[in-house]
Amino acid sequence: MGGGCCMCGLTRRESSTTFGRVLAAAASVVLLGAALLSPLAAHAQSGVTAGDFTVERPTLLSLGFEWRIAGDENRDATVEVTYRKRGEQAWRRALPLFRLQNEPVTGGRPRESTGTFYSYTGENMFAGSILNLAPGTEYECRFVLADPDGVNGVAERTVTVRTRDVPRAAEGGQVYHVYPVGYEGPKQQPAFSSLLSAYYNGIDQSDHSNAFPPRVKPGDVILMHAGVYKDHRLNYGGFDAKIANYGTTFDGTYYLTQSGTPDKPIVIKAAGDGEVVFDGDGNYNLFNLLGASYVMFEGLTVRNTEVAFLLGLKNIIGSSGFTLVHSKVENVGRAVQDDWAGSKDFYIADNVLIGRHDPSKLLGWYPPAVWSRFPGFPQLINSEYAVKVYGQGHVVAYNLVMNWHDGIDVATYGTPSEDPDRVPVSIDFHNNDFTNIDDNCIEADGGAHNIRVFENRCFNTAAGGFSAQPTFGGPSYFFRNIAYNGTSAGPLKLFDGGAGMLVYQNTFFGQGTLLGPVSNVHFRNNLFLGDGWGGPVFNLRTYTNYSTSDYDGFRPNPGEGVAFEWFSPDYDKKADYAHPLVMRQFPSLATFRDATGNEKHGVEVDYDVFRKVAMPDKSDPERLYDPKDFDFRLKPNSAAVDKGEVLPSITDDMTGRAPDLGALELDRPVPQYGPRPPSKDTHTR
Repeated sequence: MGGGCCMCGLTRRESSTTFGRVLAAAASVVLLGAALLSPLAAHAQSGVTAGDFTVERPTLLSLGFEWRIAGDENRDATVEVTYRKRGEQAWRRALPLFRLQNEPVTGGRPRESTGTFYSYTGENMFAGSILNLAPGTEYECRFVLADPDGVNGVAERTVTVRTRDVPRAAEGGQVYHVYPVGYEGPKQQPAFSSLLSAYYNGIDQSDHSNAFPPRVKPGDVILMHAGVYKDHRLNYGGFDAKIANYGTTFDGTYYLTQSGTPDKPIVIKAAGDGEVVFDGDGNYNLFNLLGASYVMFEGLTVRNTEVAFLLGLKNIIGSSGFTLVHSKVENVGRAVQDDWAGSKDFYIADNVLIGRHDPSKLLGWYPPAVWSRFPGFPQLINSEYAVKVYGQGHVVAYNLVMNWHDGIDVATYGTPSEDPDRVPVSIDFHNNDFTNIDDNCIEADGGAHNIRVFENRCFNTAAGGFSAQPTFGGPSYFFRNIAYNGTSAGPLKLFDGGAGMLVYQNTFFGQGTLLGPVSNVHFRNNLFLGDGWGGPVFNLRTYTNYSTSDYDGFRPNPGEGVAFEWFSPDYDKKADYAHPLVMRQFPSLATFRDATGNEKHGVEVDYDVFRKVAMPDKSDPERLYDPKDFDFRLKPNSAAVDKGEVLPSITDDMTGRAPDLGALELDRPVPQYGPRPPSKDTHTR
């Protein structure tokens, strides 16, 4: 796994042998039977036994951890987390690790199948992240396991882990220059007329097109000079020098098979003398990197293809270390496609990703009651998604994403692998800006542990802003996001029996009609404002009575008979997956609080807590709202100020006596949504 690491003399992923013995010992106690358990044995079952401790692949801003346990049937064990930069004296608090307790995930019933999409049972463990860190920095991280009923094994772990740095070109590599066919000006040497002839030892527009060995080595840079690189892929032979032939015979695909390294990526970037356009001529796939890792693209325009960058196929092959920065991808069906479980460490940042959907209006594919009266219904998926990834350690950040079916996704994939190196963990989606999405801005679907979705802005969606459909165990973090104009589907879609979601510090507009059934989900410091579409402003369908909500602000839709719903098992059961949930509906926050014990610190709010936010117009669901017309900062002394709970590493920037509710803390800068200027983010030297 990436990043330096020390675990009290242990390897990053401890051998499972020791923990297997622990589990076997615990199992032998269980086999005695509940009726035969002595008070001492019962106490041992309530106590906790420490098992394997795992450090996940680091990202630039986050570190993820897993600590497996046995016992703790009464769920009163905790893991407190502190951290500090290497060399500092003072420790800082982080969020405690999140408790998982064998929650099953069984989602959906596909057509023509007797089974379900997923059949998964989580582990008995803790998992969680230290958030809001700095790139390329070493941190000491300390974890203390405690239980009133006793701890067996090692109760404290201290590890040193380095966050990843921003990918950049290495010093000292060979530089190759590529000029489009027909260029007649002076050329820097060595010069080539095709990306492929620089990357390989030659090109040929015939049967020999793949005969050449690679020229480039790790650390080399290919500078693409201004022009449109559009191949005549069906022109066999390439004998006419007046016809642009770039070596992508027949299918128009650039097959790149030479890999760089984490420290020495192969870089393909614009030379800086004008726009560099790769036009796929309507082909299926333009850049195929299934056999190449640690290749970096910067400053390019890619258009007119179905799949711009193909990086991984489930159970077949895939790549790692892909980087795409400061580029534009338009008129494509998919910008980045990866659903290979072995993929690692992508960095996709500061790009403009534009799909083919009508840029002048929103159109949904579901439900018919809302969208069927509009021409073009149901919306076709001419552009299915901008980015889809699977694997570990990926970062997708600061992108503008518009006119797609889906925005940025974890691949739904299916039941995660039993191989720990192929479980989808430690993935960050942050500071992205979305508009005109007819399904979801971000889908954490298919992720397992430490999927982190934060500081994104999601405008104009037809089927929900943020999705976890499902999460396999968790935690999936959703924090400091804004979702506005979710039309008929609201801000959240928690479906397919997912387990392990932390929904913290968000500003969400819309009804809550798609919240479950799920397990082990928790809400804190959010703002939920009804947008006039009707229905409860907040509802949860949960299999676990240890799901919770508190310190949130609500604006129910006026005139609604049911403002809150909380469906869960009978209160005398910790969890129940076998019987129908008990339906509980409430007309007000007060009745919801009194009946369920949730939202003891919840408050009522309205649109006047913001500096400039109006309710969407329900009569015109096709309308696209411009974020520039809104100001989601809170007004001083409004009902949402100082009403939150301290969430270490998330609310460390609070300005009052307590954190504010919603995505934006009073008197703190508004996050950057979408691409940063190149001068503020250096990727290559």
